[in-house]
Amino acid sequence: MPDRTIACIVGTRPNFVKMAALLAELRMRPQFGLELIHTGQHFSPEMSASFFEELELPEPDFNLGTGGGTQAEQTAEVMRRLEPLLVERRPDLVLVVGDVNSTLAAALVAAKLQIPLAHVEAGLRSFDRSMPEEINRLVTDTLAEWLFTTEPSAEKNLRAEGIEPHKIHHVGNVMIDTLLRFRDKASSSNVLEELGLVPQHYAVVTLHRPSNVDDAAQLRESIEMLLDLDRRLPVVFPVHPRTRARIAAADIDTAGLLLIPSQSYLRFLRLMSEARLVLTDSGGIQEETTILGVPCVTLRDNTERPLTVEQGTNHLGGTNKRGILALVDSVLGEPMPDAARPPLWDGRASSRIADILAMSK
Repeated sequence: MPDRTIACIVGTRPNFVKMAALLAELRMRPQFGLELIHTGQHFSPEMSASFFEELELPEPDFNLGTGGGTQAEQTAEVMRRLEPLLVERRPDLVLVVGDVNSTLAAALVAAKLQIPLAHVEAGLRSFDRSMPEEINRLVTDTLAEWLFTTEPSAEKNLRAEGIEPHKIHHVGNVMIDTLLRFRDKASSSNVLEELGLVPQHYAVVTLHRPSNVDDAAQLRESIEMLLDLDRRLPVVFPVHPRTRARIAAADIDTAGLLLIPSQSYLRFLRLMSEARLVLTDSGGIQEETTILGVPCVTLRDNTERPLTVEQGTNHLGGTNKRGILALVDSVLGEPMPDAARPPLWDGRASSRIADILAMSK
């Protein structure tokens, strides 16, 4: 019989990617009994049975099916559906990853039920409270008993916020654990051949954050920037459903860009790994391109992952079309960078987390 039951809460596709290696590690430890709870915050065809199969994930034990809505509606609905489940199951520990609404909701429910909370990817800060994710990070870290960090700046942030040092553990990056585990498997994907792409002769772009896609004028400028870039380098744009809806609502012409549906994890990993350039507003992609040695231009004015700029391949591009294109010209004028391996980004973060939880009472 397990000594401790852990409720692992996930709500989005990136959550599952981050959790994949960690779940595999925890499942090998007989002292832990795991229950995987999918809040249903995101659902798409890519979150089908094939997604779980390719990441070797177990099917969730519970799916709350919360769906979309506003930030407040989504958070409240997760809380409403999760609370009775945690009351019934009464786990010894709730474990959350990242900074999405499901993370915040689970943290609040666990705190009110007095169930200890562990937060993986703690301490990351953009210092921009207009980002919903920043609020989610701040509140979750305040409530957590175990705060597992990916980079030194995160520990510095937590200490500055008054978090007790014994709660903070620098363990590395579970998303990189997953990438290193599945990188070879991703290389067998035929996505480049299907799309007619030549390695290192195309760019990949992702856009989904509200600051980039909810304002029609900003979204139009971003698309115009991509169309200008496409005249120099083919642009592949796996379009997030939120972004696709905003493009359609604003009646923005994307003719010339290669728009494709959101891709499975392995297909997208190969797309990234073979690209000449990646443009994104995603935090996780900033980290993945660092390990892959692919230049990344982050379409934001800030990043909560400064290590990717200091040691990796990441460049802050802002949101101005002219500034981004000037930076892209500079990046493309340089040879491909070497892949970086920040401290503890070695594929063993999940093992360190499991060790710490096993030793904790």
